Amino acid sequence: MATPARLSILDHPILALLGKLRTLPHVQQAHAHLVVSGLVRHSFPPSKLIQVLLSLPSTSSLPYAHLLLLHSPSPNLFSFNSLIRALPFPSSLLLFRGLLRSPLLLPNNYTLAFALHACCFCSSRAEGEQLRAQSLRRGLESSVFVHNVVIKMYSCLGLLQDARKVFDEMDERDLFSWNSLMAGYVGVGDVRMAREVFDDMPERDVVSWSTVIAGYVQEGSFTEAMELFREMQLAGARPNEFTLTTVLAACSNLVALEQGKWIHMYIDKAKIKMNDRLLAALIDMYSKCGDAESALRLFNSADNALKSSIRPWNAMLSGFAIHGLSEAAIQHFERMKMENIAPDKVTFVSLLNACSHGRLVDKGRLYFESMKSIHGIDPEIEHYGCMVDLLGRAGHLKEAEEFIKSMPVTPDTAIWSALLAACKIHRDTVMGDRIGKLVNNSEPENLGCQVLLANIYSSSGRWVDAKDVRKNMGITGRRKTPGCSSIELDGMFHQFFVGDRSHPQTKQIYLFLEEMYTKLKMAGYVPEIGEVLLDIDGEDRETVLSRHSEKLAIAFALMNTPPGTPIRIVKNLRVCGDCHHATKFISKVYERVIIVRDRIRFHHFEDGFCSCKDYW
Repeated sequence: MATPARLSILDHPILALLGKLRTLPHVQQAHAHLVVSGLVRHSFPPSKLIQVLLSLPSTSSLPYAHLLLLHSPSPNLFSFNSLIRALPFPSSLLLFRGLLRSPLLLPNNYTLAFALHACCFCSSRAEGEQLRAQSLRRGLESSVFVHNVVIKMYSCLGLLQDARKVFDEMDERDLFSWNSLMAGYVGVGDVRMAREVFDDMPERDVVSWSTVIAGYVQEGSFTEAMELFREMQLAGARPNEFTLTTVLAACSNLVALEQGKWIHMYIDKAKIKMNDRLLAALIDMYSKCGDAESALRLFNSADNALKSSIRPWNAMLSGFAIHGLSEAAIQHFERMKMENIAPDKVTFVSLLNACSHGRLVDKGRLYFESMKSIHGIDPEIEHYGCMVDLLGRAGHLKEAEEFIKSMPVTPDTAIWSALLAACKIHRDTVMGDRIGKLVNNSEPENLGCQVLLANIYSSSGRWVDAKDVRKNMGITGRRKTPGCSSIELDGMFHQFFVGDRSHPQTKQIYLFLEEMYTKLKMAGYVPEIGEVLLDIDGEDRETVLSRHSEKLAIAFALMNTPPGTPIRIVKNLRVCGDCHHATKFISKVYERVIIVRDRIRFHHFEDGFCSCKDYW
């Protein structure tokens, strides 16, 4: 039975008020009353006050709670555990060491688990091993809870062999054990092992499914991510906001608009709570699937509370940029400022890209300068790359080169590639030759620049030089990424490579191509044989051009979709000049809207014209 003194402490009116406090100043006033009344000398009132401080939304209450614990005459273990869990590294581990020196309190399995969790943020194996030794010495690691945190700690440190050893040695495992190990494999990019763990699981929850789906998306295996999502639905598992955000990223990369629309309808029908990440993922999906109008409608109709975050704004700005809607992107950015949405580094990457696609050189220069001078954002390598692309694409090659020389950071592959690509576009073989050799001497493993240099030589008829560059690439075992175009049809994804003959409809596709080329030439199409970067005669060059991956994908789509249906194709490389030229004719001859997303941007072909106005 509690003593009268104990009852008088618990019944004190100040303690009854503590749970109703919502701000730090009010807690400080209550603390002052506890000091004046003498209640602070007992263990329960300070402990209660610490719990109140930790429940406040502001992190500024953490240091106050920490000081209160250190000055309490007899703090309890619950208060220590709560603060070890709440404090950031290294304060959490310092408090843990302070607890070990206490003669009155002994850490329990929760104490060790919270301390081990802190090691996930310290990148130090030594710290983790010391804590694990403490758990072994005190006989606490037999707890599944502690084991799970040890697995998570090793996974965070990238020590998957150690994590797996702990997992294999566990006498008892729960769902968290399996999920932690699986997440560890995904974290280090080993999706194959993560899938093996997933397949061996005795039971799964939404975290299990979402983790592997995210792993597939992370490594670029978007088709596998979509297939696993279908399995998840068949298994009756209900996806959450994270699952759907990840699957939408896969739809975006596959240009799987119909599946993306289905997910949008599912979100509404299942009453999935919309957050800023999910909204941004939907906007991004519509944009990257070629439907910028739906992306904008969704953005404009979204709740203002969701648009108080930068993510949906950045997603919409990126959508404008990749569709070449430069003026719309600029208006969107100005609207952001009017709405007091502070731009970040991602904002300026999209904004500068929009300026680049619209040949808005002066505006691009102004926005780049404003990053630091107005918004206090230090440009990073991506922003410098955008500026080189902006200047080079517009033909300001010498200014682009001088800009690179003045950069405070070392140029990377993307920056040199942007300049070399500009040299190819504007046929400046002299600069391309010089820059290409400079990059080859300093970065001999830079495959992208080697490919561009070989293409520059080929386009200017320097076949021997082009052959030498390609020969060197062959000697070192490096290969350029093959051109690949894909299309979604009735929920299935069809991929085509240059000269591909692996598709079940190959024979029909090539017969259709011959017929298509006859119609195009009758309409005035003349193949741009200069785009063939091989030393072969004119007729063979035409044949090579006709077998480019996007032409195969377009032929397949024309054969398998009703007249008037829009065609959406994604290509992994920049669309070549001849394919761009031919697709304009195809859109007119076959009366189709053809939307092609290449590595750089979207091209909307309709009635013989392209949205890029031949500037890409």
